[in-house]
Amino acid sequence: MAAESPPSPPVRFGIIGCANIARKVSRAILLSRNSTIVAVGSRSLEKAAAFARDNGFPESARAYGSYDAVLEDPEVDAVYVPLPTSLHLRWAVLAARRKKHLLLEKPVALNVGELDEILAECESSGVQYMDATMWMHHPRTAEMKAFLSDSQRFGQLKAVHSIFSYNSGPDFLKNDVRIKPDLDALGALGDTGWYCIRAILWAADYTLPKTVTALSSAEFNEAGVNLSCGASLIFHDGQIATFYCSFLSNLTMEISLLGENGYLRVHDFVIPFQENVGAFYASANTKFAELSIGIEPAPIEHLVRTDVPQEALMVEEFSSLVRKVKENGSEEIEKFWAIISRKTQLVVDAVKVSMEKGFQPVEVVY
Repeated sequence: MAAESPPSPPVRFGIIGCANIARKVSRAILLSRNSTIVAVGSRSLEKAAAFARDNGFPESARAYGSYDAVLEDPEVDAVYVPLPTSLHLRWAVLAARRKKHLLLEKPVALNVGELDEILAECESSGVQYMDATMWMHHPRTAEMKAFLSDSQRFGQLKAVHSIFSYNSGPDFLKNDVRIKPDLDALGALGDTGWYCIRAILWAADYTLPKTVTALSSAEFNEAGVNLSCGASLIFHDGQIATFYCSFLSNLTMEISLLGENGYLRVHDFVIPFQENVGAFYASANTKFAELSIGIEPAPIEHLVRTDVPQEALMVEEFSSLVRKVKENGSEEIEKFWAIISRKTQLVVDAVKVSMEKGFQPVEVVY
């Protein structure tokens, strides 16, 4: 009997920046079954060392007092970049130039022009790119897509509505990087709106809308950073979609999808209420009951369990793609993630332009 091949070594991550979201992704890297952390960099060595210690990094992981040092570390295969969006272009491009595969926090760029520079450098350097939109990696997401793809139970998609909002209080609205024009100028649109827009595109099989119109109820802080907004999206085949995103409203993470024959709703699409199970509700071919005193059949609750959190599944998928590239060369690069990042960014840009033009319709061109 032939001897089994030895397991592939784990993908070795470096982390650039010690943002709060990096705590969650660091945990995910350590929980994943094909990756590990070998380095973390901050603007101060003390902060990087404290971050490594407080988040259970391996003792062998190196702490650096600069981002450059992480990129120069020859043992780093891939980097996770959770920096403010205004810094993404510089550090993502530098990472790709130094042949580090790139897991980039969302929003991935301030505009599609910046993202195109990042993606071009990833392609020319032969490195794998993925954005860190975690919910897409939960097994629930695949099960929901299977329902949407069922012509008998769901049929043609007609309408989508998505909400992602949270209210973190006055300190957040005064001090968080996401409300600072020099750090994350896209505000709520870039942070929570990214998820809503990705959900809409996911439901529409990544077909771009024909036009995007921001709703006039958008709110801004004194520095001009968006704190809440909404938009309507019109597609070429008549589908419509709307979304609302906010830093000013109660925590809500909804997608509602209406088809010819069915309906799907999920109440926690961004972060499941429970880490090990995700629920969604689906109904198909629903009618009024006799005398219109109810409906039948009743919606069904689907529970999708996972032993591995969605963010660890994201890291595992990314690491598997990195491993393929390392073993077989750049022809193995998976371009799907770059394509859907760019489409999401295009719609983000269109909403921003619509707000700037007095909430007028804006055409979306790939």
